[in-house]
Amino acid sequence: MEFGLTDEQRMILATVREFVTKELLPLEAEAQRAELDGRSFPGPGDMRRLQQRAKTAGLWGLLTPEEYGGVNLGLLMTALISMETSKALIPFSYGGYADNILYSGNAEQKERYLVPTIDGDRTSCFALTEPDTGSDATNIQMPAIRDGSHWVLNGRKVFITNGLEADFAIVFAVTDKGKAHQGGVTAFLVDRAMGWTSEPIQTMGAWRPAEITFDDVRVPCENVLGEVGKGFQLAMAWIGQGRIIIPARAVGQAQRLLELALDYSRQRIAFGRPIAEYQAIQWMLADSAVEIEQVKWLVLNAAWKADQGRDARHEASIAKLAGAGMIWRVVDRVMQIHGGIGYTKEMPIERVMRDVRVYRIYEGTDEIQRRSIARNLLKGHATIGAWG
Repeated sequence: MEFGLTDEQRMILATVREFVTKELLPLEAEAQRAELDGRSFPGPGDMRRLQQRAKTAGLWGLLTPEEYGGVNLGLLMTALISMETSKALIPFSYGGYADNILYSGNAEQKERYLVPTIDGDRTSCFALTEPDTGSDATNIQMPAIRDGSHWVLNGRKVFITNGLEADFAIVFAVTDKGKAHQGGVTAFLVDRAMGWTSEPIQTMGAWRPAEITFDDVRVPCENVLGEVGKGFQLAMAWIGQGRIIIPARAVGQAQRLLELALDYSRQRIAFGRPIAEYQAIQWMLADSAVEIEQVKWLVLNAAWKADQGRDARHEASIAKLAGAGMIWRVVDRVMQIHGGIGYTKEMPIERVMRDVRVYRIYEGTDEIQRRSIARNLLKGHATIGAWG
């Protein structure tokens, strides 16, 4: 296991840092103004412009195969890039990306859905979660009924990221109720033009998910993604990467927050001395630094193992659980160090606190991660003390 970076990889990270410094960090003030005005920032147009500037710098399609115009850097480098990028405390994602399961489509589907999504001409969303089915994805109930050359979808999906903007959805529905997730779930590519609608779900943070409604939406048989009855396997393949990228993002955010706390504690005078000289403050700084470093290496370990083509689900669950808890504790400490000013909307701390709370919920709750980790240990899928 070697995390040493090549000269090329170091150059890529240097490019990322330059992009973050020149393009993203200056936008933090605008993000704070938008917060005060009740606006979302950056909006879709702003995001598109930023992504094009990143593309000019060579930052495009980080996990996309070269044959589709990407650079295919792998999860380890993508995790490192996420850490660097997230130091700018505004929402941003690099362009040139498409859901990994879209590569499972046939040639015609790739032409209609995959390539335009990579190029930024189409926007997708992943529609799995239902009102009564969150963590238990094996229990989805939305039916798809075969009617000649079409499947008819009825039901609702909730908490769907990009559900408001997407012009097509990757929808998971039950095509054989008797088999449930063991061969009874199918994935469909469903254009918005086929009739589904979406409504925003208001949240405490910047995440703006949607509720999607399907009312007798007719989907042609040629829009089945993969094979009929094999949708659950596709859904699980989609979920895996997020459990590495989310804690990577948390590391970058936490590093930046810790920098803010260090600067403030040196400058803030209380009882005649900088508060950095008080042990209560020093312990909060030290605990944060230790936890950030721990999660960083958990993320890199999971990403490295995945890049080797090995099963990294156990390591990804550990990284996701640790990262989601770490960022919440760090942002809480940083707010405490800043006191009243940290609680105001004049600084990004309270906004970050609201944004990162969802890390403990989506892509598998803390409880689901603990369940997975324990099961892997109890069933012998993971061994205590194993190396590599």
